[in-house]
Amino acid sequence: MNKRKDVLILGAGLAGLSAGHALSQAGRRVAFVEAGSAVGGMSRTVVGDGYRFDLGGHRFFTNDKRIEEYVKGLMGSELLTVPRKSTILLRGKYFDYPLKPLNAIFGLGGTTTAKVLLDYGLQRLKNGAGKARNASLEDRVVKDFGRALFDLYFKGYSEKVWGIGCDRISADWVAQRIRGLSLGVALKNAFFKVCGKDLPTLADHFLYPSLGVGRIAERLLESTGELGTLHADTRVTRVRHKGGRIERVEAGSPQGEVVMEGEEYISSIPLNSLVGMLVPEAPREIQDAASRLRYRDLVVVAISVDREKVTDQSWIYLPEKSIPFGRLHEPKNWSPLMADEGRTVLVAEYFCFRGDRVWKARDEEIVEMTISHLEKLGFVDRNAARGGQVVRVPRAYPLFEVGYADQVAILFEYLRGFGNLHAIGRNGTFRYYNMDHAIESGLDAAEDVLAREPLGRDNPDGLGLTTP
Repeated sequence: MNKRKDVLILGAGLAGLSAGHALSQAGRRVAFVEAGSAVGGMSRTVVGDGYRFDLGGHRFFTNDKRIEEYVKGLMGSELLTVPRKSTILLRGKYFDYPLKPLNAIFGLGGTTTAKVLLDYGLQRLKNGAGKARNASLEDRVVKDFGRALFDLYFKGYSEKVWGIGCDRISADWVAQRIRGLSLGVALKNAFFKVCGKDLPTLADHFLYPSLGVGRIAERLLESTGELGTLHADTRVTRVRHKGGRIERVEAGSPQGEVVMEGEEYISSIPLNSLVGMLVPEAPREIQDAASRLRYRDLVVVAISVDREKVTDQSWIYLPEKSIPFGRLHEPKNWSPLMADEGRTVLVAEYFCFRGDRVWKARDEEIVEMTISHLEKLGFVDRNAARGGQVVRVPRAYPLFEVGYADQVAILFEYLRGFGNLHAIGRNGTFRYYNMDHAIESGLDAAEDVLAREPLGRDNPDGLGLTTP
């Protein structure tokens, strides 16, 4: 079967859908090739029996007014403004996150707090003397927060999330994830709210669709209208190229093997997978670079509870190794429509690698383990828990090991040789993109397509970010 569209988009996450939506607004036909049964990728909402939950809590916050207005125009009255309230559960006590000094003093005790502040001061002196290293996550966080606070919170949680030592995680992740934040900024923010107000890490409000973050993806697809076609449950197996251009892709679908062609190709599928699918195959050094990139996987467990609410938190972070999941959120605190009246749902995130014990465990075993730990932590009475739902998410996060940037640079230098290929999104570019960055990367790719090719003839003024 041969399906030809102006633009073929590999992956229907936020990045791919944003590109497709923008191109359809410019009069271009687009087709989405999506391995899953639903759109949204990591930013999708799962519907259970009387409740809804996202694959991890996803808030929308951006300093880019263009992207903010784009999403507001797309979603309209569906968007809620939600206060953020997050805590760290450590040593049986709750600590505000981001850090609030008074809470830290009474929670940790004066001795520990004094040690944190003294250590931070000594680290500032070391930084001033130019003695601080800056290659790994450990280097960067110690430099910005001091060794004591790193050991207290960042080390345990980061190693739980990434599955490797902090000395092996690239400092680039800190730069992308908590850009501009240090203990000094956090302290100032606690006393003077104007400081750090534009840092995503310190944002105290965010936007959220009333029926879950997956509604953004659904609205993007809906808004492509007749110019957009979705091929769900269709997994790309080969990407054929010739003369510096992609010619077609081959994929497995419910109808069997399909061949799809486009004039331009936009890819948000994992960067190393894309390289491995190329026919003719990439040179050996390119394949070697791709093989060095790894991803972290995720198991999401939603536990239905016969209570109106259990917590008042946006997120609860759990750094201790004795607790198997790393983060917990209650969707009803994001929107009251995320569960029926008299019911709520607690969502636990297990960070893992495919092949780990958690990944291979039976759903019933994971649900039981989650309920057991929630009961020990005082969140639920077992009699109020009404079962759960398990979703396994492969390649949820790029794993930023020290030296990864060199491999990514090699791959992008090679892929730039294909004149009609555009890599976008978190997995497609191997960057830790938040929702706004993913959307922006899709819109940028759409602009590139319209600017570089005469196919933008239907929209001579370029890409307009209008929404229906």
